Amino acid sequence: MGDAGEAGRAGGGSGQGFSRRALLLGGAGTVVAGGAVYALHGEVARWWWQLPGRKKPRTDGAVDYTSARWVPAAPANWRQADRPDDYPIDRVVIHVVQGGYTDALRVFQSPTHGAAAHYVVRKDGVVAQTVRELDVAYHAGNRAYNERSIGIEHEGFVDRPESFTPAMYASSARLTAEICRRYGFPADRQHIVGHVEVPGTDHTDPGPHWNWRLYLDLVRAELSRPSPASGA
Repeated sequence: MGDAGEAGRAGGGSGQGFSRRALLLGGAGTVVAGGAVYALHGEVARWWWQLPGRKKPRTDGAVDYTSARWVPAAPANWRQADRPDDYPIDRVVIHVVQGGYTDALRVFQSPTHGAAAHYVVRKDGVVAQTVRELDVAYHAGNRAYNERSIGIEHEGFVDRPESFTPAMYASSARLTAEICRRYGFPADRQHIVGHVEVPGTDHTDPGPHWNWRLYLDLVRAELSRPSPASGA
């Protein structure tokens, strides 16, 4: 489960300015220059959100994952950020609650707990989001990992294999696949890790009964499907 280790996106143009003739007669230089301007715009955008006092817009109750319900964690259990512009996201950290779904939501809402993950997945596949992906949740027990990762809690116990149901695996895999797609990192064991693998942690979750092969196969299968945003 999460702990208190840290507590104390200009789309491209329509292309109308680049004819086939221009490209064949040396317009490639213009394309390169245009690419440089686009890259510079991206850098300026990232710089802008790193300025003190700049905050990306937030909508009360809005979720990053459309299948999730919003159950906000106490502000003491996370800190506001503007990810991925200030901190690039390239990890998912898998947790197990060592308790029930409602237990996790209850402690994440407690200002004295000092920790929260971004999501909690119930054994029947229901998902709650408790911290925005923009923000840094105190879940990994390692500041650098908190800043670069999304934390996903799973209802259950590390020593009870029956905790990890097919519905839970499938639902969590859909969530992780969307995160991988959104931030552009691969579905592998370097980028999808267990809490136990975070440097400096004393946690053992998700434990020996978490089926990593099945989970990664499910995530990759989801990634092989057309993106919902593509309209395919």
